[in-house]
Amino acid sequence: MATMTSLQSSFTSLSLSSNSSFLGQRLLSPISLSVASPVKPAENPCLVVAKLKRWERKECKPNSLPILHKMHVKFGDTVKVISGRDKGKIGEVTKIFTHNSTIVIKDVNLKTKHMKSREEGEPGQIVKIEAPIHSSNVMLYSKEKDVVSRVGHKVLEDGQKVRYLIKTGELIDTIEKWKSLKEAKDKETTQVAVTSAS
Repeated sequence: MATMTSLQSSFTSLSLSSNSSFLGQRLLSPISLSVASPVKPAENPCLVVAKLKRWERKECKPNSLPILHKMHVKFGDTVKVISGRDKGKIGEVTKIFTHNSTIVIKDVNLKTKHMKSREEGEPGQIVKIEAPIHSSNVMLYSKEKDVVSRVGHKVLEDGQKVRYLIKTGELIDTIEKWKSLKEAKDKETTQVAVTSAS
């Protein structure tokens, strides 16, 4: 009988309102409520993974932009493929993708693409396109000495940072080369604008 009265008194001491239910909820201990410990920020925030392709996941910076990789090749460089199906082929770099370190080389790694007809009466066609190749599968090529080489970096007397071929000492980044590349690109864009306008 004494146990019954002690149980009833303990139930009455719990002041539960009739409209709120505490089933399935977590009760906090009074110690955790009284002591307010400062929350430490996570040292390494979890990396955001961006969805680039259906099957590819890529590590990103906290602002959701993909981490870009530095590559030893740039737009307009002459390179030689050193591994893969097209080993030994030489071509010029036409496009660069820094998020996954791949490059497109003119007339190298050609793939067949089946194009649908876009308008009525126009037949479908099969075209060859240049697929990207990883930058680690190519080395810079010297046309004069007919040799491949690794890339070095040095600063000239005028303070300009340039790349050069270690084997031959030949400069890759020259002002004349960049001017000719820019002129060719401008000419190409004007041709595209003229064809799209007509």
